[in-house]
Amino acid sequence: MTCRGLRSTGLRWFKFNVVGGIGIAVQLLILAVLKTGLGLNYLFATGLAVEVAVVHNFLWHEGFTWKDRRSKSSHDESRLARFVKFSLTTGVFSIAGNLVFMRLLAGVGKLNYLVANGITIAACSVGNFLVSDGFVFAEARQTINPRELGARRTKCLPVFVRRDTHAPSNQRSGP
Repeated sequence: MTCRGLRSTGLRWFKFNVVGGIGIAVQLLILAVLKTGLGLNYLFATGLAVEVAVVHNFLWHEGFTWKDRRSKSSHDESRLARFVKFSLTTGVFSIAGNLVFMRLLAGVGKLNYLVANGITIAACSVGNFLVSDGFVFAEARQTINPRELGARRTKCLPVFVRRDTHAPSNQRSGP
């Protein structure tokens, strides 16, 4: 991965977490309304709340987090196709992960359901980012010449660490 790639991934991770933070608020609000306000079972309410957050997050990820990849997708997919991929990967992972962790933390561990849900969301976020970045919103794959790979890696190093193989011949070597 190039320096630009590392910076891009770091910025994307930041954007992912901003969207995820808002999604957490949406999910917790929906969960509280369904569980406390309407008296639904905490597991059923969790499933519905996660699905609302999944739709919210998809729309924001497509328009904000991975906006640059919409027109560059490897298969020129439609929004519906990307949403199906998102739902079948991160959506299913989120719902299944949330239900399992909620059962363990709130059901067995007797934690408050909102606290348990916050812990659960955090536990699922890394996997969701990796799946979204590498599959749902993936860029078209480029082939890299192995000789270029070494040159790309050295560009990320500070100048005083790099060995410049293309240094002018009139420079002295040594002290």
